[in-house]
Amino acid sequence: MRIEFPHTAREDFLWPQPQLRIGSAPDNDLVLAVHQAAGHHLRIQQDRRGLVLQVLSPAGRIYVNARPVRERALLRIGDVLSVGDCRMLLRSDEEPAGRQPPDVPEQGRCAVALRAVAGPLSGRVVSLQRPLELGPQGHYPLELPQGETASLQIAWKDGRLQLEAGMQSERYPLRLNGVPVQQAVLLPGDQIGVAMHRFVVDAPGMEAEPVIELPPAPMPESLPEDAAGPRGEVWWLIVTAAILALGIALGLLIRF
Repeated sequence: MRIEFPHTAREDFLWPQPQLRIGSAPDNDLVLAVHQAAGHHLRIQQDRRGLVLQVLSPAGRIYVNARPVRERALLRIGDVLSVGDCRMLLRSDEEPAGRQPPDVPEQGRCAVALRAVAGPLSGRVVSLQRPLELGPQGHYPLELPQGETASLQIAWKDGRLQLEAGMQSERYPLRLNGVPVQQAVLLPGDQIGVAMHRFVVDAPGMEAEPVIELPPAPMPESLPEDAAGPRGEVWWLIVTAAILALGIALGLLIRF
C-alpha cells in the first residue's frame, strides 16, 4: 500500500503488510501528529473483500472522500482519507502504463458505465454508449473548487478503453487509482479521480469469465472380491480348495 499526503512536503508512506494501524501513539505503523489523531485512531486491513477501514477511537473523526465514517467502511485505491487536518491519498503501487489490458474484439457487446461514488455527481451512472466527455463541454460538468475547470474523455480505441485528460487544473490533476495520468487504458474496477470527483469503471464484459472446475469423478465402489486381491489369486484359491477336498475324499475311501 502506498499513501500520499497531498499538498504537503511529507514523503509517501509505503506499507507492504495486510494491516496498517494509524494514530498519534508511537506504537502505530503510521504515526500522525497529536493534534491530528487520537493515540490509536484507525486500522486498515486487507481481506477477501478488499481494504476495510475500522475506526478505533470513539471520538475520532474520519472522512472518506469527504463522507464521515463512524465505524467501518470499504476502501478503494484512489480514495482520500481525512483525519483531522491530515489528508491521505491511497495510491496504487502499479503504474497504469505498465498494465496489460484484456482484448475485447467485440466491443459493441461490452457494456461500460462510470459510477460516481463521490463528489457532486455521486449516485449517478453514466453509460458509455459513444465517446464520453466529462467537463465544461460535456453533459456532466466536473466542478472544481475555486472556480477551476477540468475535463476528461473516454473512448474505445483499437479494442481498448482509453482514458485521456483534457483541460486540467495544475492543482487537481486527473488520477487513475490515485496515480496522476495524462492517458491510460482502463480496466474494470478502476477509480478515476479529479479533485472531489470519483468514478468507478463498471465493465463486466471486459472481465474474464470464471473458470468452472468440475469435481473429480467418484471412484467406483469396491467389491469384496476386489479387496481379496487379483482375480487370478481367487481362482487359484478355489482350485486349491477343490484339490484338497478331493484328496481328503480319496483318503477316506481308501481307508474304509
